Amino acid sequence: MIKLTCLLKRKEGMTPAEFQEYWRNHHGPLIAGSTAANYVIRYEQNPRPLDSYRDDQDRSGYDGVTVQWFPSMEAYYAHMGEADFPAMMDDIAKFLDLDHLDMVLTEEPIVVIDGEVDWSA
Repeated sequence: MIKLTCLLKRKEGMTPAEFQEYWRNHHGPLIAGSTAANYVIRYEQNPRPLDSYRDDQDRSGYDGVTVQWFPSMEAYYAHMGEADFPAMMDDIAKFLDLDHLDMVLTEEPIVVIDGEVDWSA
């Protein structure tokens, strides 16, 4: 299993509520309806709670985290090769601060429970 985790900051000039509405109601369905999504096992949107902002101009921290699960690195690369992948990349420029888009690819987690490593997780 490969997971792509992205830390997101909203585009300058968007309120937190505008960011969340666009992400949930426009970008999410765009992802879900794409052929690139055929390679995605799970797509998560984890928004920051709106009541954690001081005001609509608060740009401290990140505005959310997205996680996409892929069965393999081959599937991850294949999803980027789909014809509609560029449209998704164009869309992120409409609501994300691309200078602060941080991401990491990870493999299966190593889980420690009560001091013991659980390799089956």
